[in-house]
Amino acid sequence: MKKLLIPLICLNFIIPVQQTFAADEDTKPVDVLLIGGGIMSSTLGVWLNELEPDWKMTMVERLDGVAQESSNGWNNAGTGHSALAEMNYTPEKANGDIDIGKAVEINEGFQISRQFWSWQVKTGVLKNPRSFINSTPHMSFVWGDENVDYLHKRYDALQKSTLFQGMQYSQDPARIKQWIPLVMEGRDPAQKVAATWMPIGTDVNFGEITRQYVGALQQKPGFTLNLSTEVRELKRNPDNTWHVTVADLKAGGKERAIDARFVFIGAGGAALHLLQKSGIPEADDFAGFPVGGSFLVTENPAVTERHLAKVYGKASVGSPPMSVPHLDTRVLDGKRVLLFGPFATFSTKFLKQGSLWDLVKSTNYHNILPMMHVGIDEFSLVQYLAGQLMLSDDDRFAALKEYFPDAKKEDWRLWQAGQRVQIIKRDEEKGGVLRLGTEIVSDKQGTIAALLGASPGASTAAPIMMQLLQKVFKDRVATPAWQEKLHQMIPTYGKPLNGDPALTEQEWQYSSRMLQLDPPPAIDGAKTRGNTLPSAKPDEQHRSSEADIAL
Repeated sequence: MKKLLIPLICLNFIIPVQQTFAADEDTKPVDVLLIGGGIMSSTLGVWLNELEPDWKMTMVERLDGVAQESSNGWNNAGTGHSALAEMNYTPEKANGDIDIGKAVEINEGFQISRQFWSWQVKTGVLKNPRSFINSTPHMSFVWGDENVDYLHKRYDALQKSTLFQGMQYSQDPARIKQWIPLVMEGRDPAQKVAATWMPIGTDVNFGEITRQYVGALQQKPGFTLNLSTEVRELKRNPDNTWHVTVADLKAGGKERAIDARFVFIGAGGAALHLLQKSGIPEADDFAGFPVGGSFLVTENPAVTERHLAKVYGKASVGSPPMSVPHLDTRVLDGKRVLLFGPFATFSTKFLKQGSLWDLVKSTNYHNILPMMHVGIDEFSLVQYLAGQLMLSDDDRFAALKEYFPDAKKEDWRLWQAGQRVQIIKRDEEKGGVLRLGTEIVSDKQGTIAALLGASPGASTAAPIMMQLLQKVFKDRVATPAWQEKLHQMIPTYGKPLNGDPALTEQEWQYSSRMLQLDPPPAIDGAKTRGNTLPSAKPDEQHRSSEADIAL
């Protein structure tokens, strides 16, 4: 044994702490260890590099490249989730009213993402906005008396929020055909339909954002990327730092150790299992249920060039939140494609390139009862999944034709997207509940944290990681230095946009210019009151158009 001095950087100052551990030439002390090479870990890495540029960070990724799992553009829908079209975020209450609380929360979060990306464009971390984000209208589309009545009520409810100004509603087939011709052509003219249209929607390639983030971090002297590196063990040191054993998969599994002051587990579906390995009691409250998805895809330009929207329908009864059917314009690998789905698939894997033992390994005596309670309470979900697994190719194509009546089968192929893990959380009253969205789980000492859950996920990575900073580094967040930087990166930091038309319009205008998006609609009640948001430079005031969206 030998003694080494490892600097423990506390929340507001640095204290040298003496630590003893086994001699190991490969042990590297770092301030932050990021587990997983996806959008969450890379976003946190960029946040921390802005706030503490002298901190040493290491990112470890099990695969041989970053953004190859859920963050990959082909493994998700690419929706800039802002609740503009997603009806599962606006449930109808028992009294018939529409609850827009979740929709407002998600939209507020996405505005933070837009500002965060704008800052990264301004500082050169992100290059060429149209390589990762493009203007794509978001739409809700329904048919049938009951669904039309719901959508009308949804529209009326959302108009009470500043964040949904500019949305249009129509039951006129001719008007809807102008927005989405492929959805209306060949449709029964007697069918009662309705749609909402919001031009400020976006299509986002989160894989490209991740690659550019990591590429920029690799230019920093304190950052190290370890690919083909698997985390084998996490143990807390006596001084509350972490001793993490990792294996080099390209060197026959040779193990080494990394000592870290703070560990973030942003490994998608693998996060739960790694959190359990840490042994922190907070992990005992959680279980996970894997849900996969497949999409029908077409790359035929004769089809893709005639549809510019993300069109969301009503979810089937009992379906999980990420299974809302939608016909999406995507910009992937530099060209327009259309995706329709998702169709739920089931595997015991927690990652697309995971292990069939993932579900079993994550199940223990702490979470087995909550899982059983959810299985009983959410039996409709079990029925839904069973029905989805029995779908034939003809069944999936029939579902597509409900949204695209004139679709031709030879234009479409089936693509298996990424795996998602729905959170099951222990509940004192119900035993266990299925949770929508994502959740940050951390220890009381603020030395380790993980992100669990799925949708809206990547779209709100920036605000989710900002919440993590506020939870884990709350003393530092309160310092003048961090406050100044946070306000610089997020001009509306600490100010809700909902209910403030002027600030909302300024934020929309600013981020639209920086991200080269189509100009946003004017907001009723917005008045000029001085520029509280930075202006884009003249050469950055370019907007994309429908013609150049695929560039």
